Amino acid sequence: MKISTLIVTVIASLSILSLISMAMAVDLNPEDPLPSWNEGSTKAAILNFVANTTNQSHPDYVEPEERIATFDNDGTLWCEYPDYVQSLFMFDRVRDMAPDHPEWNDTEPFRSIISGERRASANFSINESLQIYVATSTNMTSEEYMDLAKEWLNTSRHPRFDLPYTGCVYKPMLELLSYLQSQGFKVYIVTGGDEDFVRTFSDEVYGIPAEQVIGSAFRLQFVENNSSVALVKLPQILVMDDGQEKAKEIVQNIGKRPILAYGNSNGDIPMLQFTTSDGRHGLGLLNHHDDPVREYAYDKGSAIGRLDSGLVLAGEWGWQIVSMKEDWKEIF
Repeated sequence: MKISTLIVTVIASLSILSLISMAMAVDLNPEDPLPSWNEGSTKAAILNFVANTTNQSHPDYVEPEERIATFDNDGTLWCEYPDYVQSLFMFDRVRDMAPDHPEWNDTEPFRSIISGERRASANFSINESLQIYVATSTNMTSEEYMDLAKEWLNTSRHPRFDLPYTGCVYKPMLELLSYLQSQGFKVYIVTGGDEDFVRTFSDEVYGIPAEQVIGSAFRLQFVENNSSVALVKLPQILVMDDGQEKAKEIVQNIGKRPILAYGNSNGDIPMLQFTTSDGRHGLGLLNHHDDPVREYAYDKGSAIGRLDSGLVLAGEWGWQIVSMKEDWKEIF
C-alpha cells in the first residue's frame, strides 16, 4: 500500500472514531433541564424522581394522569421579602380608596396605613389583615379585581431589586416548572394568596393557566341585570388557603393526591405531608432562604415565610431542603 493511501485510510478511520465519540458524548450528556441548579444531592433527587416516575419499566412509574405537582407561590416561586406582594397591593388599595372612605381616617387598621405609621403586614394582627383583605378585594367581579391587580403589578417595583414584582421570579423554579410540564406533569399553584391575584400573572409568568391556581377566595353572588350576569365577590371569606386548608383544597379542586409538593414555610407542611405520607414515593421540597447577598436570609424567627418546624420535619419525612445559596447558580 502506498504511504499516501495509508495516510488517507488512517485519517478516515480517525474521523469515524471521532464521530462515534461525539455521538456517545451526546448520549451520555443530554441537555441539562435545570441549568440554574448546582450539581448536588438536591438536583440529583429531582432528576432521579422525574426519571423514575416517567420510566415505564421502573417500580415507581406513575401514569401521566396521576403526575400532579403542587407549588406554593410566595417565597417558593417568587420573592416574598421584605413583604408579601399582595399585602403591598392591598396597602396601596387602601390609600387609593381612602377619599371615598373618610371614616377610615379614624378607624384602625386603615388609619395606620393612610398615615404611614404601619407599612408592613407583620405590623398587623391576623384579624386586622383580614379586614384589609376584605375591604380592598370585594364588592366587585373577579375580572374587575384582576384588572386592578394587573395595573398595579405593571407599575410597581421591588424596593431592593428595582424590578417589577413579576421580574422577581426565581429562575431555577421556572426551569423546574418547565421541566415537569415537559415530562407530563400537571402543575398547580396552591397559595395562601388570593387566587384571583395570582391568576392575574400565572399563565404569562409561570406558564400555569388560571384554572390551575388554587388560593384564598371569597364567596360569590350571582347578580342578574336584564341580559347581563355577573359574579360579585362578597365580603365573606370562603377559604384562607394556608396550613391544613392547602391539603383540603387540593382534594376539593383536583381530586387527586400530588406526587410532588414544593413550598418554603411552615404553612406548606400539611401539603408536603399529604404528598409524601402512607409510604408513597412522593417528593417534598422546601426552599430555604439562606442567601443574604443575592436575596434574603430568614427562617425561624421571621414574620414572613417562617420556616422552623419544616426544617425539623424534613429529616423525619425525607423532604429535600433546597439551599438557595448552595443549590442555585442564579436567583432571578
